[in-house]
Amino acid sequence: MKWVTFVLTFALLCCQYSLWFGKGSVGHTEELQEQLVRQEEKNQTLTLRNNFLNAEVEDLAHGQEAIAEIARVELGYVQDGEVYYRIIDRR
Repeated sequence: MKWVTFVLTFALLCCQYSLWFGKGSVGHTEELQEQLVRQEEKNQTLTLRNNFLNAEVEDLAHGQEAIAEIARVELGYVQDGEVYYRIIDRR
């Protein structure tokens, strides 16, 4: 009877080991939950960026104002009747 108790106790400890320390354990599950929260935050940030880029692409595809603004900033475009002043820093 003493051996049966020892064997059953040993089997119970082996099963408990995987529950507390193995893959899928309580600690591992908590770590995965933390990773999930971090990944959801990254996904939310990337979704906002994608929405901004989609709006910009839509504006470029259909609106002339965005094209004119980019031409002004990057290419120095000046419309008729406007005066362009360029200030150069002498450092």
